Amino acid sequence: MHRSPPFAALLAGLAFAGSLQAADLQVSLGDRDRVTRLFAYPNNCSVICYRDWTLEQTVEHYLGQSLARDGYSSAQVKVGSDANGLYATFTGVPADYGKPLTELLQAGDLAYQGASRLNGDHKWQYSWYFFLPLGMALENRQSIELLHFPPDYSLTQAQDYLESKTTDRWADLLTLNGVPTERTPGFQTIIDIAPIAAPASAGGDLEGVYGYFTDYQKQMVSQLTRGKNGASLPMVAFGSPVRSWLKQQYGATVNVLGLAQISPAPGKQVPVLGANHPSYIWYAADPETYDGDQQKADAAGLKVMGQDLTAACWQAGMGQRPESDAGQVLGDCTQKWQVTDKVQSCELFYTRVRTLSPDQAKAKCTAS
Repeated sequence: MHRSPPFAALLAGLAFAGSLQAADLQVSLGDRDRVTRLFAYPNNCSVICYRDWTLEQTVEHYLGQSLARDGYSSAQVKVGSDANGLYATFTGVPADYGKPLTELLQAGDLAYQGASRLNGDHKWQYSWYFFLPLGMALENRQSIELLHFPPDYSLTQAQDYLESKTTDRWADLLTLNGVPTERTPGFQTIIDIAPIAAPASAGGDLEGVYGYFTDYQKQMVSQLTRGKNGASLPMVAFGSPVRSWLKQQYGATVNVLGLAQISPAPGKQVPVLGANHPSYIWYAADPETYDGDQQKADAAGLKVMGQDLTAACWQAGMGQRPESDAGQVLGDCTQKWQVTDKVQSCELFYTRVRTLSPDQAKAKCTAS
């Protein structure tokens, strides 16, 4: 399942038409050096560029993604430059649309400072790329996903922060819990505690770098969990490194399907649910993890699938109704996927993970 819209086609339709109109919004992005740093430009060049874009085209690409994910399908963006640096001109967006973009770039400055200190301490690795969560919904977010780090190919190949096996799998679970496919990006606004695109095997090395990004991390959590009308957006913390970081920074203990509240700003309470990493099920259900014992692998995979469906159910419910009682929503979701619809959860494991046919999955789950 490919969750991301065809942005090449989208950007073709984002051409700037005519001179500035009264309703246009112009947002300063900073000087060329700053924009180059914060947009990881060039995204995919060695000797040959995979996509040979200018800096302006690269920025337009990511801002176009944000427009689409905010639901502004008829909006336009054009990036230009003058003596003061680069600026983005939007049409068809609210007058305050520049505020979250400016805040993201300000947080990005903090992240870059942290990455520079990391490199100055000779801890930066050649296979890492500085990568902010570009292209997310800037305004119409429904929930926040706290993760470890983005995969390198999301930057170097896709130029799409939401293009990964991890996010695709979780988007599938959200749709199984009633979120329309086209709306899943609004639920998947990501904060990675390490703003570094890296190979999948880099997790262990990255666990030692979080302290360099503390200011960035806290600012992002405070900014992105701020919903409309004063409501706090729910957040899901994926994987043990992220849940450990949450404990260190906010004193909140969240095991898998554990619920807590954090206060990223005075007077603000954000509900947080602990979850497995979206890719954990592939390890948990691998027979090699149990010396080839298929029965143990299936049992572990079934358990994780039930947990993941429950967490996605909570995220979908709280994202649509953030004023809801987080504990009650979790209780309802637990009842649904681990009692009432346990057979369906079983069938989804065998079709999604074991790739059996629906009839084969049904036979297995009926027998068990």
